[in-house]
Amino acid sequence: MPSLKLSRARSQDASPDGGRSTGVLIVLVAQLMLVLDATVVNVALPHISTDLGFTPAGLSWVLNGYTLAFGGLLLLGGRLGDVYGRRRVFGVGLAVFTLFSLLGGLATSPELLVSARALQGIGAALAAPNVLALLTTSAPDEAGRNRAFALFAAVSSGGGTLGLLLGGVLTDLVSWRWTLFINVPIGLAVLALVGRFVAETPRRPGRFDVVGAVTATGGAVSVVWALINAGEHGWGKPTTVLGLVVGALLLAALGVTEARVAHPLLRLGLLRSHRRVAALVGIAAVFGAQMSMFFLMVQYLEIRLGFGPLASGVAFLPAMVGVFAMSRVTPQLVQRFGQVPLIVVGTTGLAVSFAWMSLLGPSSTYAGGVLLPMVLDGIAAGLTMMPLTSLVLGGVEPEHAGAASGLMQTMQQLGGAVGLAVVASVYAARTVGHDVLSGLDEALLASTTLSLLALLSILTVVGSRLGRSRVGVGMAD
Repeated sequence: MPSLKLSRARSQDASPDGGRSTGVLIVLVAQLMLVLDATVVNVALPHISTDLGFTPAGLSWVLNGYTLAFGGLLLLGGRLGDVYGRRRVFGVGLAVFTLFSLLGGLATSPELLVSARALQGIGAALAAPNVLALLTTSAPDEAGRNRAFALFAAVSSGGGTLGLLLGGVLTDLVSWRWTLFINVPIGLAVLALVGRFVAETPRRPGRFDVVGAVTATGGAVSVVWALINAGEHGWGKPTTVLGLVVGALLLAALGVTEARVAHPLLRLGLLRSHRRVAALVGIAAVFGAQMSMFFLMVQYLEIRLGFGPLASGVAFLPAMVGVFAMSRVTPQLVQRFGQVPLIVVGTTGLAVSFAWMSLLGPSSTYAGGVLLPMVLDGIAAGLTMMPLTSLVLGGVEPEHAGAASGLMQTMQQLGGAVGLAVVASVYAARTVGHDVLSGLDEALLASTTLSLLALLSILTVVGSRLGRSRVGVGMAD
């Protein structure tokens, strides 16, 4: 009898942790699906263009429509989760995302596909900011949270690479439409399981900040739209300048509003931490560098080396393996060395990998010129993202976790848009005709510069630590 009671007690103790671990897995699957959609259609764009009759300029909006809605509404999605319950808002967003994935796969015209992609982005913006908050509540303990953060970072940084691989497989073997249809069974499965394995977070009642919602959403949408427009038409165009000015004015109005209201959409207190601001800048720069590298290397692989969609996706596999391999050891490395040293090593590795790729020449091959830099890129990205995520979310009160997550992912999307716009402009200005190599080296050096910006940002944390220690020594003397 005592042994029977003991076994029952053990099973009861194990069950919550097992359920929580399952909850972490379910939420991470949803996050992976949201991240995949930023790149999964990349390698399918030529097929989409042929099938639906897109113009060259219009085709970019298959990607940009998603990015615009996703990046513009993340802060709002985070705040809605804080107020109405993160699991509930996560579920609503995922349902919207899944529905319009289905409708996008069924699209028969460019207008229908772009509209579906934009509505997918709205769903993603509601779901994504609440992922980290749900991971925090689903993890059984501090070690579990660190593991969840590491897996989240691996999914966020490696998901883009996996999206290229999956997009290539689906486009070559079935149809480009399955790059969207694949979301439907995954989304339905997550929606069916999330209520069982993921606990709802406490609601934080309070007046909703309408002015903050309008200015934050309008400002982010204006900036992202202007950056996308700059990459397509140029930085000096009136529409680009106007979008940036309107965005800056709206974001300035957001700052004034949030300092005065009782329940702000964006808590300015989150930006008082030097470490958090440095990490946010680092995240933006790293995502900008990675997104621009994806864009450039797809051009090189498909146009210069003649790879098809499937082969191009497989070519990115070493980077993805590096990211996910590092996710297994990064939590232990953080516990031993801290976040900052790992970020310094990781961002340095990213800069070296992009500079290495910039050396590609007329006689370069995939095995001789691309493979090893790809491996280094994956390892460095895996070493960088989890510590950056931990720096951003460290010390955030539970009731503001959704807002902090929304802010972090907004910086990811803005960083991706800025990086891609800048690097694409350099590439377009230097490319001669259809010679990919003529603009590739300088464009990849621009990606290198973005990685160095992330490095410099985190080094300011080291500088501030040294300054404080010197002040302490002087006072002690």
